[in-house]
Amino acid sequence: MPNLGKGARAPLSCALLTRTPLCCLALVMAMPVFGQSITALPDQTSTIRLSNRDVNHLVCVGGEIEDVKFSAEKAISVEKGGSDAWIKFLVKEVDDAGAVTRSFVTTASEFFVTCNGAIYPLYAEPSDIPAQTVTLVPGSAQRARANDELLGPLVEEERTVSITQAMLQDRIPASFSAVAPRAGLIRIATLPDARISEIRRVAVEGSGLSASEYRIEVPTATQLDERLFLDSALGTRIFSVTADRLDLKAGETARVIIVRRGEGL
Repeated sequence: MPNLGKGARAPLSCALLTRTPLCCLALVMAMPVFGQSITALPDQTSTIRLSNRDVNHLVCVGGEIEDVKFSAEKAISVEKGGSDAWIKFLVKEVDDAGAVTRSFVTTASEFFVTCNGAIYPLYAEPSDIPAQTVTLVPGSAQRARANDELLGPLVEEERTVSITQAMLQDRIPASFSAVAPRAGLIRIATLPDARISEIRRVAVEGSGLSASEYRIEVPTATQLDERLFLDSALGTRIFSVTADRLDLKAGETARVIIVRRGEGL
């Protein structure tokens, strides 16, 4: 930070509802790991509190911070590099015959941060709090553009396999939008005794696809078949079903990924 003052995978079984041959293309882009206290979206003003004593950190997810505009007349120092920028409200010191007094900024300031091609307006209120991290997350237009760059060269069947692999490998791109999974157990007629729960769901904006991961637990030995999951309770526009294992003993679980056309059930 600038000085501003202070193993082998198990084979998959995949049933794709098409007759077109597939080739499995795994996504390798992983969701970045960061610890943010504040998030901001593009093209809408975010009112935030920043430390007026310590160095505050801005993080641009999925791109670089190209510019940070602010009032040059105010006591503010800003530095940027790559996907990061740092904001420091400068402290005024007055030495009166050896008695030093400090005045901390309390007047709000506006920042216009250009991140990954979008503008994030920030209305910052300087406060006596610890340093803050502001994460600039992509908006829907940015996510759709990133997904098009990632999946655009692929045919629909290859996109489906890539999305499935990303979920099974827990390497979901930052451009996929997390959607709250359905609460509670799900019952389907083809597996009446199974305990089925949706553990996560994503929308792939710009691709016309969405996906869910389900946890399947069976009370007795069961031979699964992906066609068992072609049930309206799991979606009305199911495009593919993939299970990480088919042969389950009593009490064992499987992961099932369902990809749908559209962004909802």
